[in-house]
Amino acid sequence: MQTDIMVRILEIIYFLNVVFAILLIFFERRSSSTTLTWLLLLLFIPVLGFIMYIFLGQDLRKKKIFFLKKEEEHKIFPLLRRQDELIHADRLALRNQRFNQYRDLIHLHLNTNQSFFSQDNQLEVFVDGELLFEDLLASLKKAQKFIHLQSYIIRNDQLGRRVLHLLTEKARQGVEVRLLYDGMGCIRLPRHFFRPLIEAGGRVSSFFPPFLPFINLRINYRNHRKICVIDGRQAYVGGFNIGDEYLGLSKFGYWRDTHVKIEGSAVVGLAFRFLLDWRFAAQDYAPIDEKYFPNDYSAGQTGVQIVSSGPDSHWTSIKDGYLKMINLAKSKVYIQSPYYIPDESIQEALKIAALSGVDVRLMIPEKEDHLFVHWASLSYVGELLEAGVRCFTYRQGFIHSKMVVVDRLLSTVGTANLDLRSFNLNFEVNAFIYDERISAQLETSFIDDQDKCTELTLTDYLQRSIKVKIKESFSRLLSPIL
Repeated sequence: MQTDIMVRILEIIYFLNVVFAILLIFFERRSSSTTLTWLLLLLFIPVLGFIMYIFLGQDLRKKKIFFLKKEEEHKIFPLLRRQDELIHADRLALRNQRFNQYRDLIHLHLNTNQSFFSQDNQLEVFVDGELLFEDLLASLKKAQKFIHLQSYIIRNDQLGRRVLHLLTEKARQGVEVRLLYDGMGCIRLPRHFFRPLIEAGGRVSSFFPPFLPFINLRINYRNHRKICVIDGRQAYVGGFNIGDEYLGLSKFGYWRDTHVKIEGSAVVGLAFRFLLDWRFAAQDYAPIDEKYFPNDYSAGQTGVQIVSSGPDSHWTSIKDGYLKMINLAKSKVYIQSPYYIPDESIQEALKIAALSGVDVRLMIPEKEDHLFVHWASLSYVGELLEAGVRCFTYRQGFIHSKMVVVDRLLSTVGTANLDLRSFNLNFEVNAFIYDERISAQLETSFIDDQDKCTELTLTDYLQRSIKVKIKESFSRLLSPIL
């Protein structure tokens, strides 16, 4: 009897696998590699494929989930269209003529992401968690009007509680505090964690929260953005989440990441992004109000565009920005990413750049964070080595930095890894930076990091064991859905 029941259950699961396979082929517009991977799993490993599809196979179908009201569109879009017309007609005045060569990149972001280009910004780069959070906490203490904080991960540890305590104090002082966290990234947080902030008048919301405590079926479509906007005058964006591990207090040891602090008109882009995310997550109409956007921004002379992307976007704006940067490179492309699972366009662009004589360097972690992702990354790295790309594995701790710098002139820092998950499945945000000083600083930081790395040579790679080759091949097969 039990055997018959088990057979019946397996038959039902296999039937559902076939249904999912049909949906994949005829109704879901996914890449051919992703579709093929799911078909293999669903048809040849039915039970495992079924479970993985439930957790990983959900599709937003690029449904627009963030919105502007008509009156807001009438305020914002004419300004963007005007700037787009100027750059397209080669009439947008650039303060530094060396950046004329990047007009088409500016136009790309304006056209596909409505990313306003500002040239009055001052930026500060942070590559160390201690220094970043010391500065961030000091800025939070000075907040007078509002604090909008968004993070993928917030830990219930010393740093997490310290940040929460400070936000609670500011809320008690009458400062508007909105805190947005991701339902998967913070799935281990106890429900009562944010209670002091809420009781003090702060607002807290979760992006795609769990259906049940500690259980979240939405592994895909996570809000991976890390944004903090203070009084509309200062903003932070980059790779650091909030927790002791980002101070180097974890099994990985030292945590190497990159974050930027922005003052100037580019703050508008991050403030705008936060409010749109808040509207969706909190089901609360947060107005695009003048109080969030002071009009006396000018703080420096750095050019910046804030670019966001996600599964609801029509264009893969951040990935397209990465691709355009690589194609524009004349002498150097330096990349740091904790995960390297590119699509074909990025992989080919890097190989072509290296074969054309551009100094292309990629830095990834030596320590394994996600096992399959690590081995899949190495399989792609092997192809790059054959084309002359230099690859480095960071050994001092864990490198989580998402940074690209080109020709010591153009750079980007943000939340998007060079992997398919960041390109297609997660909500991300990056600052694209048009500035010699900042780009030179990021390049220098990259060179300094090389001293803490092991360079992976083609000779070393070709001598890897059969066991490693099998791990790489299997992981690469799964890479479209990792």
